[in-house]
Amino acid sequence: MSRSHPYKWWNIIAFIAVVLVNVLASTLPIGGRSTAAVSNMYPTLITPAGYAFSIWSVIYVLLACFVVYQATPTGQAKTSVQSIGIFFILSCLFNIIWIFLWQYVYVELCVIVIILYLLSLSVVYVRTRTPQPTRGEMWFVKLPFSLNLGWVSVATIINIAVALEKNEWSGWGLSDTTWAIIILLIGTVLAIMVSFPYRDSIYPLVFVWAYVAIAVEHPNNENVRLAALILAAIILVYALWLFFARNRERD
Repeated sequence: MSRSHPYKWWNIIAFIAVVLVNVLASTLPIGGRSTAAVSNMYPTLITPAGYAFSIWSVIYVLLACFVVYQATPTGQAKTSVQSIGIFFILSCLFNIIWIFLWQYVYVELCVIVIILYLLSLSVVYVRTRTPQPTRGEMWFVKLPFSLNLGWVSVATIINIAVALEKNEWSGWGLSDTTWAIIILLIGTVLAIMVSFPYRDSIYPLVFVWAYVAIAVEHPNNENVRLAALILAAIILVYALWLFFARNRERD
């Protein structure tokens, strides 16, 4: 296999474009309103507290590390990097499109784009789960995409809920609280099903972060708050078990 890959410069350009659009979204702002302002227009019981979205800062720092790593002679020779192909670039493209659509309150179109974003990240995630990764691959390939996929998984669920709220969905006769708990349970199952085959303890921890923020945001809805906290605790215990199980297997 070639010791360089054809997408390294495109990966850098795509990532820089994402960062620039994110900066413009908060400074201009694009569409004349902040990202949070759009979210506040259609509140749901699974919308987390505002601080939860600060996880994007961590994700972008880690993705910056990936972009640098994949351009180094060591990084670009790795199978895990070469196997990504065009899918990181696609994920950046969908991220940019989503920001524009969200800022201009095309919430329903956002659902389609964030699902495409999620699917492109899923391909990257699966292709980078190489056995016996080096330390560089662990920190600069696996970790960034575990965190990114985890948060976009959560964001997809929230985006769908916001779109339903905007369109005043009846909920088939079930209350908002009941639906919120159902969605939290679905998220928990997703956190377990995605992470278990790869013994990935990072992906489920993103759900813990989100669920605690949901509990913080909704102190007056005791059922949702309790469900979020209990499920966060269950996922946390599961993530810790995965971490130690993976280390035992490695030993």
